[in-house]
Amino acid sequence: MQKQSLYANPFALMMDPQAVLEAMERSERLNRLQSRVCRPLDKPLIPHVSSEGQDFDREVDASPDIAEEIQDETC
Repeated sequence: MQKQSLYANPFALMMDPQAVLEAMERSERLNRLQSRVCRPLDKPLIPHVSSEGQDFDREVDASPDIAEEIQDETC
C-alpha cells in the first residue's frame, strides 16, 4: 500500500530513483511505444551556393547604393 502512495506522489519518486527505473522497465505502456533514433544535428547542412548566385552577389555589392545616387541628385 505504501508503494502505491509513493508512485502517486512525483516528489516522493525523486527520493527513490531506482524504484522509478524499475517501474519504467515493468511498464507495458512504455514497452509498447515505438521508438526510433533521430539525429538531425549530427551533420550540419551547409548549402551549396551556385556560382551564378555568387556572381550576382558580387555585382550587387560592387554597385553604388541607390540612396547615395538619389541624395546626389537632390543636392
